[in-house]
Amino acid sequence: MSHETALALRARLNAGETTSEEVVRPLLERARSLERLNIFIHLDPERILDQARAIDAQRKAGAPLGPLAGVPVAIKDVLCVEGEPTTCGSRMLRTFRSPYDATVIARLKAAGAVRFGKTNMDEYAMGSSTENSAYGPTLNPWDESRVPGGSSGGSAAAVAAGVAPLALGSDTGGSIRQPAAFCGVVGLKPTYGRVSRYGLIAYASSLDQVGPFAHDLADTALLLGVIAGRDPHDSTSVDERVPDYLGTLDLPPESLRIGVVREFFGDGLDAEVAGAVQEAIKVYEQAGATIREVSLPHSKYGIPAYYIVAPAECSSNLARYDGTTYGHRAEDFSPRHPGEEDLAPMVRMMMASRAEGFGAEVKRRIMLGTFALSAGYADQYYNKALQVRRKIRGDFDAAFREVDVLLGPISPTPAFKLGERTADPLAMYLSDIYTITANLAGIPGISIPCGLTREKLPIGLQLLAAPFAEEKLLRTARVFERATDWHLRRPGLV
Repeated sequence: MSHETALALRARLNAGETTSEEVVRPLLERARSLERLNIFIHLDPERILDQARAIDAQRKAGAPLGPLAGVPVAIKDVLCVEGEPTTCGSRMLRTFRSPYDATVIARLKAAGAVRFGKTNMDEYAMGSSTENSAYGPTLNPWDESRVPGGSSGGSAAAVAAGVAPLALGSDTGGSIRQPAAFCGVVGLKPTYGRVSRYGLIAYASSLDQVGPFAHDLADTALLLGVIAGRDPHDSTSVDERVPDYLGTLDLPPESLRIGVVREFFGDGLDAEVAGAVQEAIKVYEQAGATIREVSLPHSKYGIPAYYIVAPAECSSNLARYDGTTYGHRAEDFSPRHPGEEDLAPMVRMMMASRAEGFGAEVKRRIMLGTFALSAGYADQYYNKALQVRRKIRGDFDAAFREVDVLLGPISPTPAFKLGERTADPLAMYLSDIYTITANLAGIPGISIPCGLTREKLPIGLQLLAAPFAEEKLLRTARVFERATDWHLRRPGLV
């Protein structure tokens, strides 16, 4: 049962073969047995069982039920759930309990889902390994000496480990797709504006997007259909029709023109990753796809542009955490450095609270962003990065006039060792070299399992589509999934 898909669970629940309580009890036991993986920041078994029992009572009474009735969904700890802790993986919010639900959480509740804990993450979604969490790193279920990716590593690991059939994450520069690849599951970043960000604690507001993790594309389509759609609470959400992603998943794509991105196959790409992606291209050729090479000439500027835009927005968004209204407040804010004795006590309290509450990577990005926005530098850095961002989007627009989807690797390497890149921020940032441009352009992208290395580490295949073309993206990915069995592979956890 631990690796059962959401649709299979739903079928058994609807047929009366099991109850939601009978589903969640063994999953809770599995979560306890796998505590060493550090998947969850917060897991309340009684609260989870109460949800399951309530759904069972509704089903027994013949009440109308939603599409996820009784199905567990793990939640990245960047999404607000009323009455539950929401820490963002940070000491700053260790005592915060949200007074409201994020829109995606409200939609899960309306669909009857069982909210199955809050998963570990890089602090404030800043990282590519889930090693930046104030609550310790999550371990990769395929190899516990390696990272699960980040920042949504806990959510990817929850699905891969068979603790939950579905999970929600957020993707600012690859934070759904990269951990999905490292953990051998499916992860989808929707178009910016497809899913509401209301109640998603912001890292970089023009880049963040909520999306699903699942074992396969059918479950991914099911969860995306629940959370997608216009939300009046989020002015950036778009009033676009939400297709029946699950209902159309197995329809052949109207056309199968695939562009292989030249710039995604340069120096630094691991040979086994490249080989798996090349094999995936052959699968598409055998399915009748037209394959052509496509260039995204400005993608080489993606990393520098991203690490100006995202930290700038981070600097602004995280200014609110100062110890005055909510979040961590330092108990000792006596002067610590020369000149501080002249500062007002409240200023010293704010300084001490932020110094204690934020981790090293968050501080690094706040400082980068503050510098990029400072007087005399905004034109030189931030505004220039926005111009580059526009050119990157232009490259994608031109490519999608020629092809239906773009194809390439997710990450230059499989999952790397814990601690291997923590002392080298640039090496860590380059983990997202193939994913960042989709966030800058606001387009949808997906990671699907496409192979294993000799060391039995998962490899992910990335597909990208034009804005709001998630339906096409899923159907194109389904062509590959039907022809292979990589999505059926599971880690050998004991």
